[in-house]
Amino acid sequence: MTVRQTVLEFKLARTDETLTAHGGLALLAEYSHGLGLRGLVDRHLPAPGSHRGYAPSVCVDALVLLLQAGGRHLEDLRDLERESALLTLVGGDTLPDPDTVGDWLRRMGDPRTGQAGLVGLGVVRDTLTARILKRDAVSEYTLDADAMQVEGEKRDAQWTYQGVQGYMPMLGFLFEPGLCLLDEFREGNVPPHAGQLAFYQQCRQRLPPGKRIARYRADSASYQAALINALEMDRVSWAITADQDAAVKAALHALPETAWTEPVVGCGYTVAETVHTMTHTRRAFRLILKRWLKPQPSLLDDPGEPYAYHAVASNWPEAAKSTAAVLAWHNQRGQAENFNKELKSGFGLEQMPCGQVGANAVFFRLGVLAYNLFLGFKRLACPEAWARHTIATVRWKLVQIAGRIVRHAGQVVLRLVADADLLALCHGIRARCWAVSQAI
Repeated sequence: MTVRQTVLEFKLARTDETLTAHGGLALLAEYSHGLGLRGLVDRHLPAPGSHRGYAPSVCVDALVLLLQAGGRHLEDLRDLERESALLTLVGGDTLPDPDTVGDWLRRMGDPRTGQAGLVGLGVVRDTLTARILKRDAVSEYTLDADAMQVEGEKRDAQWTYQGVQGYMPMLGFLFEPGLCLLDEFREGNVPPHAGQLAFYQQCRQRLPPGKRIARYRADSASYQAALINALEMDRVSWAITADQDAAVKAALHALPETAWTEPVVGCGYTVAETVHTMTHTRRAFRLILKRWLKPQPSLLDDPGEPYAYHAVASNWPEAAKSTAAVLAWHNQRGQAENFNKELKSGFGLEQMPCGQVGANAVFFRLGVLAYNLFLGFKRLACPEAWARHTIATVRWKLVQIAGRIVRHAGQVVLRLVADADLLALCHGIRARCWAVSQAI
């Protein structure tokens, strides 16, 4: 008599069949290849140091697939290696091991070579972004500039202003498509307000012909006269969180009580507006103020000040946007926080793999590249309803489709475990990937 020693009545056994647990990953790879990822990488990144080394496209392909599939660490490449049949299907016959990829990241980000690999990846990112935007009907975009803290007790990591060890990359997102136009990997001790004007100018230069930055939103790190003057010169509509310096505090306290509106229904705050200027700005601008009663004043609060304040500077004309409308529009920059969350949580950029800043900058840029490719995939290859899906949703609905890879009549066939609707969806995605590849 057999004694049962399992909770459920089934047995485990291994198989030598060529199966995959990530059949849909082949579709993301097909899109990336159709957009020209491999050729661009081999053209713009340094070649291997010997004939036995891997071409840069092999390493980039492996890391992009890893991050899109949900890998979090370089060691997860060993798990991806189990998908050997799928890798062969998408042209990745060989997969470098984690140590090799780590060495490659360090070589690409080596400051002694001018971080040639990082610079090359920047060209690849810009070219692919231009190819995606070329197919976008929008011609005027909103730029949301934001810094993202990445914690990491790495050898070269510095302390951030928030008191943790790590890095402080600066990111420029195009609000409408969600693409990351520019990533600038920074040391943790670099303050967010550093280089804001140069960052905006670099973002502006990266848009393809016929496209422009028409609107700009940011937090108080961008509240700088030089940047505001540049935005005015470029005819950009902007809204920036204002520093509550002595001049701003004097302006808000000078407002009569009658300047404040009735409390906004359901929010409990009042708004007011005045005209303001900075010492070096060429024009005055609107200063929009929001105040609310402090819920529980602390011992450090001014006992004579019962209100807390938020200030937003903007050049939107009153005829275009009311006080409340400017505040609402500026608050939309919170979407940049969602973009950051998708990068960190969705694509594994909440931690860095190496001890060297340069190597981590390369890895971070690869994460941005994987993110942008995914957004392009949703917009150009998937149904319109998929545009709002996160990478986690697309993994669940598409990437993690089991399949069997067989050879039949001289062809390789990926047999997916899918119903007729899902199979039709996959056929449609492949047709659109082909159209993208033919339009380059």
